[in-house]
Amino acid sequence: MSHLTTCLVFLLLAFVTYTYASGVFEVHNNCPYTVWAAATPVGGGRRLERGQSWWFWAPPGTKMARIWGRTNCNFDGAGRGWCQTGDCGGVLECKGWGKPPNTLAEYALNQFSNLDFWDISVIDGFNIPMSFGPTRPGPGKCHGIQCTANINGECPGSLRVPGGCNNPCTTFGGQQYCCTQGPCGPTELSRWFKQRCPDAYSYPQDDPTSTFTCTSWTTDYKVMFCPYGSAHNETTNFPLEMPTSTHEVAK
Repeated sequence: MSHLTTCLVFLLLAFVTYTYASGVFEVHNNCPYTVWAAATPVGGGRRLERGQSWWFWAPPGTKMARIWGRTNCNFDGAGRGWCQTGDCGGVLECKGWGKPPNTLAEYALNQFSNLDFWDISVIDGFNIPMSFGPTRPGPGKCHGIQCTANINGECPGSLRVPGGCNNPCTTFGGQQYCCTQGPCGPTELSRWFKQRCPDAYSYPQDDPTSTFTCTSWTTDYKVMFCPYGSAHNETTNFPLEMPTSTHEVAK
């Protein structure tokens, strides 16, 4: 086999592996308004009108990763501007984390024991209802979760901000709410979030009920904003099926 043929074979195998391996994330906007989706450290950002999806691939080993939605944004042709919630330094293509409040989907791929770890978090507050989960659910804690309560409408006055509801750590700081200097427990305000979104992180050490796992490379994942098409909904079922049509994965 010639050197050129060998190179072509390896390139073909790499393309097939990239195309069909798990680790593909679909971010879908089902809200009745525009959402500017954001994702770091891979993905960047994309404007999504109602009904639109965005796909990107995250390589194994990706960790400390976030997906969130930004609202009430205004960007120029160069991708510079500002968002009322979730702004990431005034750019469309995010490189850093968003400014609270923003409902977060967090994940780490192919970690300890070949597991993916993922969650929904309101530690940075809440701005958009969200569902998150595997497209092919498995045993144990490998199933879809959501945070879709009317948190913006019911937000305590001390946490209310334009466009969303801040977490007490963002508003007040300190060990009691942020757990930056050792162990800490829930507070009255974190319990308020937990009662409305039982599967979501409500304070930094809320791990036992808020971390979910799937075996690495057995599934892709889907994040949906406003899974019921409105500001909030208490229904427990939400769709996570990937569409059967061909789609483009953002590199």
